[in-house]
Amino acid sequence: MTESRGFVGRRGGSNVHLPPGQYLTTDFPVLSAGPTPHVPVDKWELTIDDGTKVLRRWSWTSFRELETDSITADLHCVTRWSKLGTSWEGVSLDTLLKGLTSDASFALVRSYGGYTTNVPIKDLRDTQAWIAFRFDGADLAPEHGGPARLLVPHLYLWKSAKWVRGSTLFYHEQPGFWQR
Repeated sequence: MTESRGFVGRRGGSNVHLPPGQYLTTDFPVLSAGPTPHVPVDKWELTIDDGTKVLRRWSWTSFRELETDSITADLHCVTRWSKLGTSWEGVSLDTLLKGLTSDASFALVRSYGGYTTNVPIKDLRDTQAWIAFRFDGADLAPEHGGPARLLVPHLYLWKSAKWVRGSTLFYHEQPGFWQR
């Protein structure tokens, strides 16, 4: 089991540490930049490319055959809510990137539905990020990014792209959805 380093900030209750300006919630707010895509697992695929060629590709079946981790993490959203002690299951980006020879410093993660987010590779390695497919013991619901989403709990949740379908590795930072 892996735990997020989380944030240390103002207290939001009895012995709870939250980032400045965050409030604690027990529900799981649904926020999206567009409509919820419903991606059937028999049509889902995940790719890693270098901008010119696909370096790795998984179908849902081959992805689910990979080693998985159970993750307990605190979530923090730029819209100011925090949810503590969430439970996930997913495949580590360390597993997905293992053996890839690239000097790329950034990944532009792409989602079904068109959302993109840019993430430094250093934030995806060393047991810090996963492609998650289960939340709280159940398959990940479409409104929360199912069938699979990026989970980078040490960064604010806008970097944890829902409905993930691929990642392009770059040497320089590329603008994601919110930067455009």
